[in-house]
This record gives sequence, structure tokens and C-alpha cells, in this order.
Amino acid sequence: MPFHTLRRLGARLSSAARCLFARSESPEERYRDFNGRYFSGFYEQERMLADKPRMKFYHAAIQRHIQPGDRVIDLGTGTGILAALAARRGAAQVYAIDHSSILTTARTLAAANHLERVEFVSTHSTDFSLPERVDVILHEQMGDCLFDEAMVANVSDLRDRLLKPGGLILPSRFEFFCEPIKIRDERHVPFIWELAVHGYDYSVLERQRPQDPDYYQVRSSDLALVDHCLGEPAPLLTLDLHTVNEAALPHVLTFSRTVVNAGRLDGYAVYFRALVDDDLSLGSGPLDPGRAPHWGFRILRTDRDDFLVGDTIEVRLTVGRWSEIDTWRWSHVKRASTERDVAPASARPS
Repeated sequence: MPFHTLRRLGARLSSAARCLFARSESPEERYRDFNGRYFSGFYEQERMLADKPRMKFYHAAIQRHIQPGDRVIDLGTGTGILAALAARRGAAQVYAIDHSSILTTARTLAAANHLERVEFVSTHSTDFSLPERVDVILHEQMGDCLFDEAMVANVSDLRDRLLKPGGLILPSRFEFFCEPIKIRDERHVPFIWELAVHGYDYSVLERQRPQDPDYYQVRSSDLALVDHCLGEPAPLLTLDLHTVNEAALPHVLTFSRTVVNAGRLDGYAVYFRALVDDDLSLGSGPLDPGRAPHWGFRILRTDRDDFLVGDTIEVRLTVGRWSEIDTWRWSHVKRASTERDVAPASARPS
């Protein structure tokens, strides 16, 4: 058999083996592997370090709430910047945990900056233990959709095992948003079956709606994408990591927005806000002033619907697993201001 044929056959077998292995992994194991690779390179670290609102938020939070003599866990330390800020604030000991290879870089930086009282630990947080509990858990486990970096599971695990009674999680309070929005007209991309291009009608393709969940999501950090929210934004969920458990998170949420800004409903912007004090918060929303630019936001696409001021959008969000946005489903019902009922609309396959 020619060598190039053997090579193609080997590649196919290797690919099949990788697929078989991937199917045998749990969602948590797949995410750990992805997370370890994603944050191991310099580029993602650069984006976080160059994010001035992010760094100002964490610097202020550490200066206010970590006290000299505190023992601290820095969960997902990356290059070690938060661990360094905590140590320089006077923490007696900082345990800087990361399961990514970026930890090698963190150790190099610590030596070059003469950083003391920081122990870098190469492990996943669920495998980390100590003989005595700590005063503070410091973290940045928030994903673009708040929950998609397993924040609740990872932080609550450390909290229950290793945080002193009355200890501090920094940050601990979060607001989760899912707001009906209109995309700027020049940036709006309809579903293909909604199009008619120079008289060429695409509506027949509605019978071939894609089943891939990724098709119904837009990932962006482009502030020129969203024109406005149709209603007044309000948190869909609020949570405090001192008390929340993943099992207690709701899996069906219903909410409504009265339209105050008329326009086309293009989808729902998913974002969050982290709060430390009443005057210290950090948001990721597309219209948030002073937002942290390294975070993106997610738009959950929906079929076109036009709303007037006074109309009501009634939304239902169903969540399989909060950490896996591909398990989310959403739909809405339009209530005209005249109380005339309008048929329900949904962009997601059931």
C-alpha cells in the first residue's frame, strides 16, 4: 500500500479515535481540557491585563477587602497578577492555583518581581486541599455568559471545603441579564429564510432550520453592534457566591419587558455585572458605560418581531445546564399595547 494512502488511513483512524475519546469524556472534563489550552497562551492573558476597567476593579477590591495577615486562595491565577496584588496588600500567604501551563509564566514573573508569600500550585481547584481554611477566595471565574466557566461549581466547592466561616469571596455578588435588543440596521443579519434578495425568495428554507445550537448565538465584544434595549434592563438573576449552590439555580425563568424603545427584536443580549460594594462594580453589557472590554457578550438570536412603545415582550428561558449555553432554549410572546394577543415566536429548535 502506498505511503500516502497509509498516512491518510492513519489520519482517519486517529481522528476517529479522538472523536471516540471526546465522546467518552464528561462535559466537565471536556471543558477543563479546553480551558487549560485557551488560557495557556499569551494573547488571552494580554487581553485581560490590558483591560483597564477590569484591573482597576480588582485592584480596588483587593485594596479594600484583603487585610494584612489574610490567607488567600487565588483561583485561576493565570499570570499571577491578582495573587501579586493580594501579596503586596499584605496577605500572609497566597495559594495561586491554575491547571494551565501558564503557571510556568506566573512563576517566572513572580521571581523577576521578587514576589513573596505566593505559592503557585499546578492543579485543578477541585483537587486542591489545605490543612487549614483560608480567609479569602479571590477569583475571576466569570465567563462571557457568567456561568460558562463553571464559576458556581468551582467557587462553591472551594467555599465549602476551604473557606473559614465568615470568610470572604471576592467578588461574590453578581447580576445576570438577558435583555431584548435591536441590532443596528447596518449590522443586522436576518435568518436566511427571512430574506428576499432582489426578488429572490428564501422563505422555503425555513423548513430546513439548522439544529446546531451554535447557529442561534452571536458572540461579540463589538460595541457598535447593538443599537438599543427594547425595555429597561433589569437583572434576571442575582446571586451571591457565599450562599449559592449550582443545584439551587432555577432551570426555567420567565420575565417580561414593557417596550420603552420601539424597534425590531433581533435577540437577547446575555451579560453580567459583578459587584463588590455599592460604588464598585464591573459590567460586560454591550451598552454598559465603563464595561470591561475583554469580556464579550452573547446574543441569543430570535425570529424577527417588531414592537411599539407600550407593547410587552414575555420571554421564557429554559436552561439544561447553566455552564453549557448550548443547552439553553428561549421563546417569546408578543402582547400588543391594545392587549391583542399575538402568536408566540421562537428561534430555537425544540
